[in-house]
Amino acid sequence: MRISPLAGKPAPASMLVDLSQLIQAYYHELPDPSVIEQRVSFGTSGHRGSSLQKSFNESHILAISQAICLYRTENKIDGPLFLGRDTHALSDPALKTALEVLAANGVDVMLSEADEYTPTPAISHAILTHNKGRKNKLADGIVITPSHNPPTDGGFKYNPPHGGPAEPAITNWIQTKANQLLESGVSHIKRLTFEQALKASTTHRYNYKEAYVSDLIHIIDMATICQSKIHIGVDPLGGAGVHYWKFIAERYGLNLTLVNETVDPTFRFMTVDWDGKIRMDPSSPYAMGSLLNLKDQFDIAFSCDTDYDRHGIVTKSAGLLPPNHYLSVAIFYLFQNRPQWRKDAAVGKTLVSSQMIDRVTAKLGRKLYEVPVGFKWFVEGLLDGSLGFVGEESAGASFARLNGTTWTTDKDGMILALLAAEMTAKLCKDPGIIYQNLTREFGVSSYDRVDAAATKEQKEILKNLSPENILSKELAGEKILSVLTRAPGNQAPIGGVKVIAKNGWFAARPSGTEDIYKIYAESFQGKEHLDKILQEAQSIVNHALSSPVKT
Repeated sequence: MRISPLAGKPAPASMLVDLSQLIQAYYHELPDPSVIEQRVSFGTSGHRGSSLQKSFNESHILAISQAICLYRTENKIDGPLFLGRDTHALSDPALKTALEVLAANGVDVMLSEADEYTPTPAISHAILTHNKGRKNKLADGIVITPSHNPPTDGGFKYNPPHGGPAEPAITNWIQTKANQLLESGVSHIKRLTFEQALKASTTHRYNYKEAYVSDLIHIIDMATICQSKIHIGVDPLGGAGVHYWKFIAERYGLNLTLVNETVDPTFRFMTVDWDGKIRMDPSSPYAMGSLLNLKDQFDIAFSCDTDYDRHGIVTKSAGLLPPNHYLSVAIFYLFQNRPQWRKDAAVGKTLVSSQMIDRVTAKLGRKLYEVPVGFKWFVEGLLDGSLGFVGEESAGASFARLNGTTWTTDKDGMILALLAAEMTAKLCKDPGIIYQNLTREFGVSSYDRVDAAATKEQKEILKNLSPENILSKELAGEKILSVLTRAPGNQAPIGGVKVIAKNGWFAARPSGTEDIYKIYAESFQGKEHLDKILQEAQSIVNHALSSPVKT
């Protein structure tokens, strides 16, 4: 991984996006449906792209919005649709386009009061709050966000009535229908003007901020945080929850300081990420440079990404905690401090997350539920209460309310951030110290991810490997104990392979958006052993890719 010389430094003016050009391209550039890169494509987190690349334009949003209306009709979803956006420049015009189509189709839409930005977890929370105890008039939602992607990007996510990310069967249906609409011409799609849509009888206002913040007392021990008077630092990273923090501090009497309240769609206040791009990734030490410089001023500090479904935790003791470290700490703390949780509530993790989670979970006497990459795999368990905590290596997580019932079925960066304050207040030590204590009992984890080039054909081979395609018997000097192509928790295909030895493992899976495959690896025998695992992993995968696939 080649680190840019700009990494961790303030974004220079020369790299800032021209907002007028970006918005003009949204309205005036027409995508060509015959070009794959310009079609509607739902990845793990909805459709993403840039108007400058003709991959996120008005035509896409018209088509996707109409496809969602058709999906709702076919599946008899006739309750309100909760609609929100983040602070990316393309999110505002996309929301207007979506509302024009939704209103023309007679959908009851819940817009935020005063046009406030809306975090992803606030949408999930609103859907579940409305649907609780209902059998009909069920709600769903749309979040307009490309997550932590660069300022040039736009994104569009659909959450069905279960409140979480839509599963592949749904996104494939919407994607197919949207591309058919693109091909036949979006001029036929029903729409009102934006002014007409705002005045439509089906357009309503909803106070997302009040509904979400007032309910936090049922998932976080806010009283303990308040009484401790610990000094909390927050950098909102100019994201959708920027106005939530002061409201939370005032509501619950927290000693909280916002280090930056700026909202600017160019994100000029960011420090540049590892690859020289502006990216609002709260798990990146380069993107989090500004808050890291202030870490000693606070007892605990944190950030969230632009739609607030990911967290970044900054401690005095260890600086920015890698996501795997904090997930392990959160699990260790929660299952010992939530007495009303079900005794059989399990821990959910993606299979590329750290084995430190496995070791902590076993120590706690809890069941581990290991699934492929993608938060959608956790939705059912969060809904029925069988999962108390779920998390993924990319800093996305959620957990149950204090009484063990469902909070959200999507990632929630805010509750993970506030949990760091709760444990610091209650234990009088920050999550960095707690993690160091875990390493004394369970060992020190060395973890990394690298990318390797792969053709589309090779990516398809990797996606369909079977254990018999892995011929090696050892990994970095240790006997290979198991080779997985299905997740142990739900037996779903992992779209790649995971190879496990006693003190280390690697997983390889193709990227859904680039001609690369990703290798995740971990060692409990140090950095040198990890490097050896990564080196051998690439050789093992390359050999499997060059050999006939065994079925």
